[in-house]
This record gives sequence, structure tokens and C-alpha cells, in this order.
Amino acid sequence: MFNLITKSDSNVKNDVLSGITVALALVPEAVAFAFVAGVDPMVGLYAAFMMGLITSAIGGRPGMISGATGAMAVVMVALVAQYGIQYLFAAVILAGILQILAGVFKLGKFIRLVPYPVMLGFVNGLAIVIFLAQMGQFKVLDSLGNAQWMTGQAMYIMLGLVALTMAIIHFLPKITTAVPASLVAILAVTGIVHGMDLEARTVIDFVRDMLPEAEKATATLAGELPSFAIPTPETGLLSLETLYIILPTAIILCLVGLIESLLTLTLIDELTDTRGSSNKECIGQGVANSVNGFFGGMGGCAMIGQSMININSGGRGRLSGITAAVVLLAFILFLAPWIELIPLAALVGVMFMVVLGTFEWASFRIFRGANKEDAFVLLLVTGVTVIADLAIAVIVGVIVSALVFAWKHASHISARTHIDDEGWKVYELDGPLFFGSVSYFRNLFEVDTDPSDVVIEFKDSRIWDSSGIDALDGLADKYQKAGKKLHIRHISPECRTLLNKAQKFVEINVNEDPRYKIATDKLD
Repeated sequence: MFNLITKSDSNVKNDVLSGITVALALVPEAVAFAFVAGVDPMVGLYAAFMMGLITSAIGGRPGMISGATGAMAVVMVALVAQYGIQYLFAAVILAGILQILAGVFKLGKFIRLVPYPVMLGFVNGLAIVIFLAQMGQFKVLDSLGNAQWMTGQAMYIMLGLVALTMAIIHFLPKITTAVPASLVAILAVTGIVHGMDLEARTVIDFVRDMLPEAEKATATLAGELPSFAIPTPETGLLSLETLYIILPTAIILCLVGLIESLLTLTLIDELTDTRGSSNKECIGQGVANSVNGFFGGMGGCAMIGQSMININSGGRGRLSGITAAVVLLAFILFLAPWIELIPLAALVGVMFMVVLGTFEWASFRIFRGANKEDAFVLLLVTGVTVIADLAIAVIVGVIVSALVFAWKHASHISARTHIDDEGWKVYELDGPLFFGSVSYFRNLFEVDTDPSDVVIEFKDSRIWDSSGIDALDGLADKYQKAGKKLHIRHISPECRTLLNKAQKFVEINVNEDPRYKIATDKLD
């Protein structure tokens, strides 16, 4: 419906200009997520700089932007509130180490297990979350500090500027693609607001709204270079008591960060017709988070909104992410007064275009198709993403998809029977033998009426789990008690070694037995 992603190769000009655009959009996001986590805005800005720089330099997905994220911030709230920020830094370091280990042990390949409907639900839910997150920019604080919707002229100006931003982003590429449309839109709207002296909320207004009344007057985004410091929890950085406190949070941060980053990597792979390395990205995310903990950042993961801005603006190479990080640091050190003047309406307009480009409009075709299970999973993941969390939604979607798959394939096991030249009855199985199909498997056999020798042919079947092996054990018992001999042919070597009671009935045929392959990491 909205073809907003341009197919282009990496080049220096596009990467640099796209990186500048991303840096402008990173500022309010990093500040907002810092407040969500209950830490100082500079902690979020430092995190955005370090995450973006390191993952772009050594990560597995060029063109993907990482920084402080809402999903990670939500996990941090309780730890910061109860124990303080030093424990957060320690938890971020531990989460980074766990992510590095995930990459070293090549666990990134398991992202391939996420089904297509779950991916669609993830993308659509994320688009909705990004859209809803922008609604807060249409509110102002009243005299009591409560957020109220804008009214009158303020709302008209906000809507007009958002619409102008979206129009520039949509129509400018039809005229020229020499510069990113998002960057032109932000600069143009900023110039109009201050040139015409319009009453429009700016980035510094957004920061002031989140600060106590006493700090509003001195609010600024200016800062210094992040400095190295070893976290100093009250219980000691390397004590078991500290580990007990931070380990649960670190594990959740690790999982949330990897799930979001690897799903974003997969999405960008599809959009750009390229392939990133999931295991390398795990290591990149881990190194970035570990460095964050030692340099006063709140950590983070891949940011799908900013990544989509980057891809939509033509950023394809590592230089785009590195530029975004370096420019963000320049904003903090030298250009904070200028960045504070950017109207929020311009950034909202950019994010609305991201929503239109992110939402998978083609997913509506699933609802017109015959596969109701896929439609259910898509809606479920989308709903859980909006209500709860992206990582939880993906986990729920994978579990439900697996159960649906098991249910649909439970009855797919069948057998063709015939009597061979020796008078043995042969059951030629077809279909998977696993926990869902065990009851169907047992009903295939006629132990009482079968001849003295029975063959189970597994050439077109496979035992998938211990439930299948247990069912085979039980069947062997039945035939043995009936005084009959059971022969099992063409099972995989892995299953043969796991057989217990049925093992002595296996006929080994090395030349004909199949060899089953497993997933490898060669593609990474």
C-alpha cells in the first residue's frame, strides 16, 4: 500500500545524510526511554551513542540502528527504583556478557524458528506501538501537571506541521533522491516554525515536561563525553549477593534485547534483499551493552523505528549507523541549543511515515485466505505486542504456532500394509511420530491378528521425540507378550541409540538407513 522503502546500494553520501536524519530522531527517543527507566536523560543519550556506534562497527547487520529502547527500559524500572543506578550498570554488563555467549555458542540461528505469521504480527504490532507512542506529543500539561489533549490553535498547528512533514517525505523522492526526504522535512519544518514564530512544542519542551518544576528552567541536552567508571553497587560488584540481585534482570534484558534485535535484523534482510549474521549481531549487541555498563549508559538493543528511518533514507552500510552515533555525540557536546529548537511535530511526522512503511498491509490477505490458524496467530501476536511487550508477544506467538502445528500434524501419520514374500506383515509408516501423533500411531496396529513376524518400515517416517520412542517401546512390549516378533527398519541412528526395550528388535541396514541433517551455522 505504501512503497516507502527504496532499493539502493550502500554509498557514502546516502549513509552520512541518513545517519544525520537518524541522529535527529534519536534525541527525543533516548530522553523518553531514560525517563521510563527512571534515570537521568544523559544516561539514555550516552546509551544511544554507544549502542549505535559499537553495533554499527562490529554487529552483524549493516544499516540497523541500535540505542536505548522502551522494551529494555521497562525491564529496568524495578531494579533502579529498588536498588539504584549502580546495580543497573552491573546488570547491563552481565546482560552483555550473556549476549556475547549467545553469539559465541551460535544461538542466533534459532531466530529462524519464528514463523511468518509471528513476524507479521511483530511488525504490525510494532507499527501500532510506534503510532500510539506519538500520541503523547499531542498532549500538554495543565496547571496541575496532568496531560491533556491540545485544543484550538495549538492542535491545528501541530496537525498542520505533521501533515507538512509527511507530505515532504512522500513527494520529495518523486522530484529528487539526492538528499533524504526525512532530513529535508525536519529542517524545512524547523525553519518554518521559527521563521514564522509559530507556537509549536520543541524537543526542549518535551524534556522540561518530564523534569521536576525546580529543574525545568535549567533543562538542557548539553553534556560531556561519557567516562569510564566501574559500577559500585553497595554489596560489591563481584559478590554473590549482587549477582543474586542483578541476575534475573540481566537475563530478561539479554533475551529482550536479542529477540528484538534479531527480529529487526530479519525484517531489514527482507526489505533490502541482503543477509545479516545473527550470531555476529548477538556478539555486537553484547559488547555494546557491556561497554554501556562501564561508561554510564542504560544499554539497549536494535531500534526498529530508527532502523526503518535509516533504510527509508537510503542508509545501507555501517557508515550510516556510525554517523548517527557520532552526530548524536556532537549534538550532546556542541549543538544542543540547536537540537532543542526542533519542533516535535517534525519528528512525529517522520515517525508516522515509519508507521506506514513498517505496517505489513499485505497481511490482510491472510484474513481472506483459508488458513484461519495463521490469521489467529497474527492477531494474537499483534495484540500482545500492543498490550504487553514485543519479546513476550514473539514468545507467545512461537509457542502457539508450535501447538497449532502439532495439532494439525497429529493426524498426519498413516500406514500402508502388505504381506511380503516371507509372510511377514509390513507397516509402511508415512508421517511424523511425536507426542501429538502417538495415539494415532497406536491405533494403526492389529497386534492380535498380525502374523508372528511384523515389520515397521520408517523409511518415510521419523521419530521426533521421546514420546514417539516410548510409543515404540510400548508397541514392542505388546508384540512380545503376544509371542510375536517385531522388526523395525530404517530409523535414524540418533533414534536407534535412544530405543530402550525396542532396541533389540531393530534390524540394522547401514547402506539403506537414511541420514538426517540438522541446522548448521554455515549461512551465518
